[in-house]
Amino acid sequence: MAASIKCKPLWLGLALLGVLVVAATLGLYQLGVGQENDEPQGGPIAMPSTQGDFSLTQLGDNEIAIISFGYTYCPDVCPMTLMRLEAIRAQLGLKMMPDSIPEIVFVAVDPDRDQTILKDYLAHFHPEYIGLTGDHSELKKLVESIDGMYRIEKRYPGEVNYTVKHSAGVALINPEGEWIATLNPPFHSHRTSEFLVQVIRHDNASQHARNE
Repeated sequence: MAASIKCKPLWLGLALLGVLVVAATLGLYQLGVGQENDEPQGGPIAMPSTQGDFSLTQLGDNEIAIISFGYTYCPDVCPMTLMRLEAIRAQLGLKMMPDSIPEIVFVAVDPDRDQTILKDYLAHFHPEYIGLTGDHSELKKLVESIDGMYRIEKRYPGEVNYTVKHSAGVALINPEGEWIATLNPPFHSHRTSEFLVQVIRHDNASQHARNE
């Protein structure tokens, strides 16, 4: 799938900017814009997953994906983020239609250890969470396309008890592969869910305007 990146109509862009400015004062987000040309970053995401082959084209027209980076041996940040994302999804269930609630996609960046246990790991948090992993060339391309990072910290070849440094924020991606924003911790369920509702509404309005 090739993501089509187009400019939003001015009034929609200004409205979304207003929402994001409010969120910025709360430290919630980083806007997904290009580094040089002010175009949205991101790109198509299509990789094998714990739920079969996954592509953004599987998302509904009114749905976005929340992309979290981490690894299954992560001692604290990753499990805490996944638990808080489920609390946010529960809040969203009170505010919007079920088919508009974002999909949670966990990108596992330590494939040597993650590959065989990723599905069981995510099942501890929610059976519908989607886990993606792949070789490092695929992972780095995906992570960097939405301004993330990760680094394997092995002190010597063959080490098994190592850590992985990675982005703690979560990225919002629409079905066209556009990076909308990055949400930064702490993820307060009520405040973050309110922000997500506004972002989803404006992104939906933008997509409808493009199709007219």
